[in-house]
Amino acid sequence: MRKGEFAMRAQNLTLLTDLYELTMMQGYYENPSDQIVVFDAFYRKNPCGGAYAVCAGLEQVIEYVRDLHFSPDDIDYLRSLHIFNDDFLEYLRGFHFTGDIYAIPEGTVVFPREPLLKVVAPIMEAQLVETAILNMINHQSLIATKASRVVYAAKGDGIMEFGLRRAQGPDAGIYGARAAMIGALLMPANSIVFIKKSRYDVVATLGNMIGGCIGTSNVLTGQMFDVPVKGTHAHSWIMSFPDEYTAFKTYAKLYPEACILLVDTYDVLESGVPNAIRVFKEMRAEGLPMKGYGIRIDSGDLAYLSKKAYQMLEAEGFGDAIISASSDLDEYLIDSLKTQGAKINSWGVGTNLITSGDWPAFGGVYKLAAAKDKDDAEFTPKIKLSENSEKVTNPGNKTIYRIYDKETGKIRADLICLADETFDESKDMIIFDPIETWKKTKIKGGTYTLRELLVPIFQKGACVYTSPSVMEIRDICTREKDTLWEESKRLVNPHEVYVDLSDKLYHIKSDLLEEMSMKALGEQ
Repeated sequence: MRKGEFAMRAQNLTLLTDLYELTMMQGYYENPSDQIVVFDAFYRKNPCGGAYAVCAGLEQVIEYVRDLHFSPDDIDYLRSLHIFNDDFLEYLRGFHFTGDIYAIPEGTVVFPREPLLKVVAPIMEAQLVETAILNMINHQSLIATKASRVVYAAKGDGIMEFGLRRAQGPDAGIYGARAAMIGALLMPANSIVFIKKSRYDVVATLGNMIGGCIGTSNVLTGQMFDVPVKGTHAHSWIMSFPDEYTAFKTYAKLYPEACILLVDTYDVLESGVPNAIRVFKEMRAEGLPMKGYGIRIDSGDLAYLSKKAYQMLEAEGFGDAIISASSDLDEYLIDSLKTQGAKINSWGVGTNLITSGDWPAFGGVYKLAAAKDKDDAEFTPKIKLSENSEKVTNPGNKTIYRIYDKETGKIRADLICLADETFDESKDMIIFDPIETWKKTKIKGGTYTLRELLVPIFQKGACVYTSPSVMEIRDICTREKDTLWEESKRLVNPHEVYVDLSDKLYHIKSDLLEEMSMKALGEQ
């Protein structure tokens, strides 16, 4: 690819699609239809055995839809495949999105089966955007969810995200970092957050940063999303000097206010920590600011080494030093180390965060839910059947209401209903499990509040939504996770949040299932 072509391709993602989307489009073109359809993008199972997910990726979806067009090069390439007719290719030259999109805002906690995004558009337009939407929402929601779990395990300690070198390509590293920052809770003031995304570690003292922002060493991520970028050193820095002390001393002179020294290049307790203490003493004697200083351990028994290192630091008057750790961490290992009493207050999580190592795919799908002719007033519900009950879709043009306990502000349940349904908060509400229908709960009127989750993003092809900044979305996510009960946050066997169907939607679904069943029997 010649210079400049990559940048152009990065902006025009129209061909970021599966071939069958285009072949189906040609089929619709050759068999004209004025159908307006509703597609839902949703997922079926929470990642990592958790009780919730964090929705992310909407900003990239907006950019994609805004720029949706077939360039002359795109048309030439499609013609070279010899499967598309000239009249269809001419139609694509003037193609643009004219429909509506509704979505749950980024940073919101979400649950299985509820639409994270809804497309209402002519069938060809709705079909084309499927693959790219799933690609963006699936990846970023997965990483945001994983980051949320890691931060929960750290119980208020700083988190290091350092996954770029282990990410599945540049986009996964860039947008994975963005998603991780969305999913990370705000830390208490003066916590230390590290990000190591390339060959550098990042150090940021949150108490000195606006809003407690997280940072990244990935300069492109910083440029694209206006997040802080910072860095420190790797093992190679130490190895390039005659000895460890000289390496530490040189670094401390360069960055006295962000002096985290990597102590495991040679021997943590016999060399690394003693040399770090020597440098810290000299910094103190010279009156240098002792802000954001400490050590990092990248190998060995992290519980044992951190406790011994803390004893050595405290004995010399450096008990407030940061002790950070990395080395194939995830939420379970962090939780275990916390239980063991490890003296670690900053955690570096790379591979297992940026790749969501134990749960590599979000599993979101995009299914047709309703259709109507252009001049019809009402949508006709559509349903997909399956021998697996969890794969049977919810029909109709829908929305979602979140039910909050009025006293605590915690989530009681989510209610999937038809888009035109309304509810009176002063009246009792009976909700029930749509599968195990005998499980019912009565919520008394006046004890709950409702919030509609899906908001307009595009109307008649025009974007009507302004995406918040990454740091603003992170604030949203923090508030969102505060609405979860503690039982739903735990890492193992969490309490699931109820996602129910309205009575009206449930009966429409039941009638369709019965109709399809009888039709199948009649055809036998």
